[in-house]
Amino acid sequence: MSSGKICGLTVKDVRFPTSLEQHGSDAMHTDPDYSAAYVIIETDSGTRGFGLTFTVGKGTEIVVCAVQALRPLVLGKTLDDITTDFRSFYRLLTSDGQMRWVGPEKGVIHLATAAVLNAVWDLWARAEGKPVWKLLVDMTPEQLVSCIDFRYISDALTEQEALGILHKGQESKQQREELMLKEGYPAYTTSCAWLGYPDQQLTQLCSQALADGWTAFKVKVGAELDDDIRRCRLIRQMIGPEKILMIDANQRWDVGEAVAWVTRLSEFRPLWIEEPTSPDDILGHAHISKALAPLGIGVASGEQCHNRVMFKQFLQAGALQFVQIDSCRVGSVNENLAILLMASKFNVPVCPHAGGVGLCELVQHLILFDYICVSGSLEKRMCEYVDHLHEHFKNPTIIRNAHYMPPVAPGFSSEMVESSVEKHTFPQGEVWRTINQL
Repeated sequence: MSSGKICGLTVKDVRFPTSLEQHGSDAMHTDPDYSAAYVIIETDSGTRGFGLTFTVGKGTEIVVCAVQALRPLVLGKTLDDITTDFRSFYRLLTSDGQMRWVGPEKGVIHLATAAVLNAVWDLWARAEGKPVWKLLVDMTPEQLVSCIDFRYISDALTEQEALGILHKGQESKQQREELMLKEGYPAYTTSCAWLGYPDQQLTQLCSQALADGWTAFKVKVGAELDDDIRRCRLIRQMIGPEKILMIDANQRWDVGEAVAWVTRLSEFRPLWIEEPTSPDDILGHAHISKALAPLGIGVASGEQCHNRVMFKQFLQAGALQFVQIDSCRVGSVNENLAILLMASKFNVPVCPHAGGVGLCELVQHLILFDYICVSGSLEKRMCEYVDHLHEHFKNPTIIRNAHYMPPVAPGFSSEMVESSVEKHTFPQGEVWRTINQL
């Protein structure tokens, strides 16, 4: 494998004005403009890799600065240099003696690291002529483990335990891959019930989703209890008693408030409450999980969990019944491999978060790999889908019968349409110049 030496790394601040129509709105993020720090890695042989990390508007420029700070650590490397010892490259990015002080492995610097790593994985998959999920599926357990940094998590998952899980996952792997190629991975929709949508729009979108075959629906909650009761009742009446309903508070409540609020919503039989409190409050999540267990309501979280160390503690504390990996925060594939393996060891299903620009495109690769090579199960497992902004990607997500169909194009599905990038680059792109003139 050879793709030349990395000679360029550029990053762009790309923003979409989704706040104008309240797409993506929730109890804490009332006016999000779905955005990305979009990274392009170039080699002297002409090959390129594309990566991104998701943001919601303001602050994207800070992530861009962090990516630029990481650039010297990447330039001059060959793909072989990186992939033959990926663990060391991961540590190079996350453990720089000075930059780690503004982390370590969390916050803006970790978002930037994820964007760079996503671009590297895209470059690697393109060099191999495979989509990332297939690249992972075809790797040996030993190769996969060599990509993971076990520092700080070996008390929960050792290298030998990881190898054991992956070797077991080799059994019947081909049959599971064939099933995914035929039927796809089950998805749920959040696009019907953003918090800022009026009831009429919610009803219209839910009716269309039902007609399109969706069987699992997530509703944003947390701003006003009476509104939540009305909206949850409306959705439950529309979808009927057999289909799945989830609720998501996006970190709105204190611990006691979360228990009381969700108890009031329990009549609508949600499968889970997502992000009920601060994403850093592991013991708070554990308290909520214990309090809601008699109601049959689980707790889901992870989209703003800093890193594999926090996921370790969430799992050790029994604080989550559903793990929500994120493809743009926890160090991309490398760190998510560790989280998937820990979730498997603790027997907690993985239901990824994908509400953001490019997240569906990226996370589909990880969840396909999880089913084929790690968990081997679809029980209580599904991946979020939001029907926004896919037209801005060269190889957009394909949904069929409410299932993610495995990507076939080489790479991480992360390359954006060049004209879309130009129009939406902030602040000089055509879209933003027009908005600023209004």
